[in-house]
Amino acid sequence: MTVHIFDVDQTVIRKTSAQYFIFSAIKEKIIRLSQISRLPSDWVKYKLARPDLDFIDNTIKKLAGIKKSDLERVSEICFTKKIKQNIYTGAAQMIRSALDKGEKVIFATSSFNFIIKPLEDFFGIQGSLATKMEFKDGITTGKIDGYSFFGPKKKIAVLEWIALSGINLKDVSFYSDSYTDIPLLEVCSTPVAVNPDKILKKNAIENGWQIVKFKEVLGKK
Repeated sequence: MTVHIFDVDQTVIRKTSAQYFIFSAIKEKIIRLSQISRLPSDWVKYKLARPDLDFIDNTIKKLAGIKKSDLERVSEICFTKKIKQNIYTGAAQMIRSALDKGEKVIFATSSFNFIIKPLEDFFGIQGSLATKMEFKDGITTGKIDGYSFFGPKKKIAVLEWIALSGINLKDVSFYSDSYTDIPLLEVCSTPVAVNPDKILKKNAIENGWQIVKFKEVLGKK
């Protein structure tokens, strides 16, 4: 079976899904700015290629006490008002083309599963790999359920999923914009650099990987 695995942020959508969600969550008053105060410094570290691999775990420690139903509600609002119109047209065409041919498509992202679910529903796919928050009685505990799918941890999660699904790596194409996904791109038979950052672009050129650039988005309809 041919399998296409897409990173989401800046690969399928123009910005990061967390960025879109946070703006919506603040507007809907389920998250306060003080709860995400460390994110700007984490973003700088990421851009300097010195990411804190545990930044997601550390960030959600301040997000305890939020209702799961509120997160899901705001995720739907976020998708409808922000994410949907910022899906890259080229990515949408690639995903739909693969699905039309009966090929498997999933997302593999460090973003949270409740943020990604509306995007899955939009394309009619399921089974994506995304970070999960831990809940107790429908309320966030401030911990991750399992581990965050960022950098090397995403590679672990994807390889575990491939093994459990009985899929051969030679049948897997992986699409990403980020240098943090280089470990996973290196092991998939068809690595595709989408809107690559400088580090990934250099590696892609050196290794002869396909480079794809998307600019146009679906926009409001």
